[in-house]
Amino acid sequence: MAVEKQYVPDVEAILSHRYDNGFDLWTTPDKRLLKGAPFSTLESVLFLLELGMEPTDPLLKEAAELFLSTWQEDGRFKLYPTGSIYPCHTAHAANVLCHMGYVGDIRLQKTFRHLLDIQYIDGGWRCNKFSFGRGPETEYSNPFPTLTALNAFRFSDYLNKEPALDKAVDFLLEHWTIRKPIGPCHYGIGTLFMQLEYPFRNYNLFVYVYVLSFYDRAKEDKRFHEALKMLESKMVDGQIVVERVVPKLAELSFCKKGKPSELGTKRYHEILENLISARRTI
Repeated sequence: MAVEKQYVPDVEAILSHRYDNGFDLWTTPDKRLLKGAPFSTLESVLFLLELGMEPTDPLLKEAAELFLSTWQEDGRFKLYPTGSIYPCHTAHAANVLCHMGYVGDIRLQKTFRHLLDIQYIDGGWRCNKFSFGRGPETEYSNPFPTLTALNAFRFSDYLNKEPALDKAVDFLLEHWTIRKPIGPCHYGIGTLFMQLEYPFRNYNLFVYVYVLSFYDRAKEDKRFHEALKMLESKMVDGQIVVERVVPKLAELSFCKKGKPSELGTKRYHEILENLISARRTI
């Protein structure tokens, strides 16, 4: 897929920010790949892929090498030069590299094994960082990093074959029931979660349904279908209408607040195709 003419200005706008953080490829001289959201290295690459830029584009290949340069021998990714390496960092890096076609890379295979090895007892992934203090709710995993890890794993041979991933799906489906903020970073399911955010960049209804639609464990679960019905209830004339977008992306045509998104709607149709494919295999 190539960038369609109508989205070229969006691509140009994202590229115009590539030196904002003091170095090329949206990063800092010391490789802070998550700094500068929404125009961080991590997010900018995902935006460009969403707009149709090929992973083989020289710019994206250079960005992929930048991510791989932060890979550690134990499978983690060090997306900041100092400080702890959290599971969410590794999940985010694995996710973007899988989207760029690196799922078969031996380093990514080691990262998948590492993520499975550190999976928390409730089935999710949990960072030992307690910005909101400690309480009963912080004994849970963090839902969004768990969803991000599953987003990476869906590209792999582990998809619908690894029982540990079923546990991760169960954890996220249970959060649909719990609703309250859980995990050390207090991810909840409330008013903001229910607003359709596109492109995918935060824990919200749209990306929740999208990622889970790849997993057989979710496809026949009533909680998943409740979430899907909620998503569909917000659509207008069969199209995804963006309800929430970060202000710095507000001028981009593919994700204008209050307007139908053609690319977002394509993601919705991908959800439907995942469900149809599941029925074909029954």
